[in-house]
Amino acid sequence: MHAVNSCECPILESYLITMFISLSYVVQGLDMELPELTILSKQMKKELVGKQIAKVRVDNPKCLNMPFEHFQRIVVGKTVKSVESKGKWLFIKLNSNYVLLFNPGMGVDIVYFKLGDKLPEKFQIQFNLQNETGFTVRVWWFCYLHLVLEDRLSEHKQTAKLGRAPLDKDFTLNYFNDLLSGKRGNIKNFMLDQKNIAGIGNVYIQDTLFNARIHPQRKIPSLTETEIKDLYKSMQSVLEKSIKLGGLAYEKDFYGNKGGYGKQHFKIAYKPGLPCPNCQAIIKKIKTGSTSSFICPNCQPLD
Repeated sequence: MHAVNSCECPILESYLITMFISLSYVVQGLDMELPELTILSKQMKKELVGKQIAKVRVDNPKCLNMPFEHFQRIVVGKTVKSVESKGKWLFIKLNSNYVLLFNPGMGVDIVYFKLGDKLPEKFQIQFNLQNETGFTVRVWWFCYLHLVLEDRLSEHKQTAKLGRAPLDKDFTLNYFNDLLSGKRGNIKNFMLDQKNIAGIGNVYIQDTLFNARIHPQRKIPSLTETEIKDLYKSMQSVLEKSIKLGGLAYEKDFYGNKGGYGKQHFKIAYKPGLPCPNCQAIIKKIKTGSTSSFICPNCQPLD
C-alpha cells in the first residue's frame, strides 16, 4: 500500500498540524503571549474603564494572593481606571490606588457579557459591573489574580522585574543590541526569559528565529550585527502580524472570537516532517532545554 505523504494532501496536512498544536498546547503548556494580551487589554479597556465592580466570584482561590473575603471586600465598589498589558500580564488599575494583576497561565478564556447574554457553561471567575455587564474567566490549568497597591508594585515578585515588551516604543534596535551585549547564553532561552523580553513564548519564538535564519541554540556572542538586526525585525514583524490578524487561532478574544493567526501563517512552527518553505529541507523538532524547537537544519545551522 502506498503511504500517504502529508505534503501531497493539504487536508491531511492541515488536520495533522492542528492536532499537533492542540496536543502541544496541553503537553508543553503553551500560553497566551504578547499579541493575545495586547488584543485583550484594548478590548477590556473599551468595555471596563469607568465601570464600577458590583460583584466578584472566584471558585479557585489559590489564584489569589490573599483570602477571597479580603479580596472581595477591597474590590467590590471599586471603579476600573485603566487596562494595560505588559508581556503576559494584564494590569487593571482601580481607584483607591489598587491594581489587579492577571496572568492567564497555561490558557484561559476571558469573555465579556451583557445583560441577557448566556454565560459560558464552565468558568471559575466572574466579575459583575454595576451597568449589568461583566466578564467570566474559564481557567484551563492555572492563573494568577493578584491585588496589589500601586505604590507597592515594585514588591510584586512576578511583575516587578519584567523586561520591556518588544513592541514598546522604547524597545529600539539600539536597546536590543544593548540588551544582548555581554550575554553568553543561547539566544532562544534568553528571549523567552521574561526578565529580558516580556511577552514572547514558545509559539512566536519559532518563526522569529527562522526568519532571521538563527538556530535557537546559537550562543549570543556568535551573532553578527546583521543577524541581530534581522532578528529584531523578525520579532517585530511576527508579533505585529499576529495582532493584526486577531491573535492565535486557538485563543479567544474578550468577545469570544477566535484569532486569525493560524497554521497557515506558521512557516516552520509546529510543522515537523514538512518541507521548509524556503529550501524544502525537512523541518525537525528538537529539544532545547525545557521547551521544544522547530528548525530547518539547512536555513538555521548551529555552526
